[in-house]
Amino acid sequence: MSEQIQNIIYQKPRKWSALVVGRAGLDLYPQPSGSKTKLAESFASDVGGSGGNIAIAMKRSGGNIGLISALSDDPVGSFVKNRLIAEGIDIHLLQTTRGNERTSLAIAEERPTDCEVVIYRNNPADLQIVFDKNVELAILNSSNLVVTGTSLIDEHSRKQVLKMMSHATKNDCKVWLDLDYRHWNWPDEGATRSAYQKAEKLSDVIVGNEEEFKILNDDLNIQVKECISKNKIMILKKGENGCTLFSGNCTLKTGIYKSKIMKPYGSGDAFLGNLIMNYMAFGDWKKAAEAGSAAAAIVVSKKGCASAMPSNKEIKLLQDSTSIQPKTEWS
Repeated sequence: MSEQIQNIIYQKPRKWSALVVGRAGLDLYPQPSGSKTKLAESFASDVGGSGGNIAIAMKRSGGNIGLISALSDDPVGSFVKNRLIAEGIDIHLLQTTRGNERTSLAIAEERPTDCEVVIYRNNPADLQIVFDKNVELAILNSSNLVVTGTSLIDEHSRKQVLKMMSHATKNDCKVWLDLDYRHWNWPDEGATRSAYQKAEKLSDVIVGNEEEFKILNDDLNIQVKECISKNKIMILKKGENGCTLFSGNCTLKTGIYKSKIMKPYGSGDAFLGNLIMNYMAFGDWKKAAEAGSAAAAIVVSKKGCASAMPSNKEIKLLQDSTSIQPKTEWS
């Protein structure tokens, strides 16, 4: 079995465990916790966005992490930057916009059901990123480049990110693509598919749920076969049904750690960040997927999003006290 599994090999340690490309923004949560936005008495703040969340998840898992994004030159951008610094994220690759662009804002209800999330992304600052000399050099010194699909929605940003991915593949920096599909970001599914297919060609690992993979390819079975033929890893997230990882000619099915759900978001970012860091540490897809599943369970049970990302100690405590169901198995 082990000889048939497609593994990722890291030749030697580099300065950064990973560089994450994507959105970092301001999150507001209606208070008291559990309130509907329209009935909120006040709001609690946090840093958020898929890029920011994944970066913080990886940092808390023990990584040395840099974020490639852009923030507006205003108090909101400064808030996000300060919170990233407090979390220990390397911000030297953060770029600053000087025009009318704005750092993204999300208002997210902390409710297990009937949970509404409103995201303001009018002329977003993070889509102004540039593949400059600093980014070029940083990729040479990073083990991984983690790309979120939201960074591909704009023509300018997409061009810059694809350059980063191409540079990474040429220099043994492993590329992880989180499809991260949100229909309102895109003009139509055709445009999304075209962008995803370009990014897929430059990726070592592709991560998404069934809806996202069907944007990439109408037939999920064909998508799996294509990944296998190209020596790519495919990770299919299935929510409360765990995930399925396709590696070489082998399939790994992972369950979940059950927890009391406070809100339904943040789990995917926690899962991916911890899966990557644990795979780097142990070179074992099973251990990595289970750690990712545990991290996801913890995040949906806590307030906030980035601030809810667990430490390795929290993950171990959950795994010691709760069994993953169903059991993780290769086939």
